Amino acid sequence: MREMLQFYIDGRWVDPLTANPFEVINPATEEVCGHITLGSEADVDKAVAAAVRASDGFASTTRDERVELLQSILDIFIRRQDEIAEAIMEEMGAPWGLAKNAQAPSGTEHIQATLKTLKKYEFEERHGTIAGRLLRWPYRLLIIPIAVGARRSARTQNHAERGDSR
Repeated sequence: MREMLQFYIDGRWVDPLTANPFEVINPATEEVCGHITLGSEADVDKAVAAAVRASDGFASTTRDERVELLQSILDIFIRRQDEIAEAIMEEMGAPWGLAKNAQAPSGTEHIQATLKTLKKYEFEERHGTIAGRLLRWPYRLLIIPIAVGARRSARTQNHAERGDSR
């Protein structure tokens, strides 16, 4: 049974500011297969503030540094693909074959597509900053590799110049 009761914020695992545990039910068996904690508004604010701080430094990374980072994420995703498939099977009630052969590999496919696009993407210089955004796919399980991949690989510095937190 998975116990995911912390959030990864600002480079470390932290307890929620307000505990709000939640049971994860396997829809195929209708049994509890894990526990998570739901974030409060304060937890979200803390995570967003950390992300904004991190994005300032990341905006100045080179294409090669971003490719290297995404490649390392892809390597980890591939190495842990069976664990991801198990989570899909338990949390979504998917059959093992579907979870392992279709759903879990789609995460690696999204990261690979992002890497391919990043390597040939034509960045445009504007006032000394890089402008360009890549698509993100809203898929529950894959939001991390997609958000990290697409958003991080094409992050701009324009937000800092405008003084906003995008």
